[in-house]
Amino acid sequence: MITVNVRASKTYKVLIDSNLLEQCGTFIKNTVAPTPSKIAIFCDDKVDSLYAEKAEKSLKENGFLTCKFVFANGEDQKHMGTVTQMIEFLAQNEFTRKDLVVALGGGVTGDMAGFSAAIFMRGIRFVQIPTTLLAMVDSSVGGKTGCNLNAGKNLAGAFYQPELVICDTNCLETLSDENFSCGIAEAIKTAVIQDAELFEFFKNKIQKNDATTLKEIISRCVKIKASIVEKDEKESGLRQILNFGHTLGHAIEHLSNYKIPHGEAVSIGMSLITKSCVKMNKCSSLLYEELIAALKTNNLPVSHSYNKSELFKAALSDKKRNTNSITVVFSKQIGSSELLSLKLDEFEAIVSASFD
Repeated sequence: MITVNVRASKTYKVLIDSNLLEQCGTFIKNTVAPTPSKIAIFCDDKVDSLYAEKAEKSLKENGFLTCKFVFANGEDQKHMGTVTQMIEFLAQNEFTRKDLVVALGGGVTGDMAGFSAAIFMRGIRFVQIPTTLLAMVDSSVGGKTGCNLNAGKNLAGAFYQPELVICDTNCLETLSDENFSCGIAEAIKTAVIQDAELFEFFKNKIQKNDATTLKEIISRCVKIKASIVEKDEKESGLRQILNFGHTLGHAIEHLSNYKIPHGEAVSIGMSLITKSCVKMNKCSSLLYEELIAALKTNNLPVSHSYNKSELFKAALSDKKRNTNSITVVFSKQIGSSELLSLKLDEFEAIVSASFD
């Protein structure tokens, strides 16, 4: 088993291996102190049918009282209505600050369950058990929690760290090809901004059944994110590099009414910002070609159907925007990245350059 320590406002472990889900109760019992008496499992209906029974069995065998809140699968469920239902569920089941929430699922579940834990009684402990590659390599680590608003993606939320993260790579075997590729997109993002050696993996198509390679990819991504979060937990500077491809990616997600999944949108966002940077002489055409090749090799999209004004307007709701400027992330070479603060007219030129 690979263990990565995350040292933020709270120190916690990320466990990575196969066959961990059936041991989740033991890990929680041995890690979370004081030991909770009650645990609420939050999951969507798809994960409920696949993994909830196994998780519940392990929790009950370790003496925990459990209850379960199940919601419909999909990004369109990531809104305040679902979050409200979650915290009402905790209240109805008489949870206290000494109890625990388990987020069992992908990024949507982890973000909302973590947000619910952050705001219920001003903070109840929670554990992340990610079941998608995207959640394992990115969203389950670092304490970003939240939900979408009508105005844009992840505009409501809190920084709130989990007690423990349990990544069971067996869960990846049931992912659809599309969902698996979305996780690869976030891993490619991590490689481009920080790890040239990791990027070499993506020059060939990553296979769902290649457990050894996947554990290496997940652990490297988690270690990179942990090192960044330790330096900038609240995203005041350095942590913003993790948003490579996300400014335009989030805009594309929003424009599609979340029909385009997050990983695919980030893939498109990375390709667009890099194309623009080539045209503005901020990075080489070789970098762009390598990035596009890696994305296409792993069945990820690199283009979209929206016009300039639509994309620019949607991107202005990005959390990295100030009143008259917006911060974008770009890479000059694989394995390194920079932050660029742009006036809004300069950013509009960046968006336009991605169309030419």
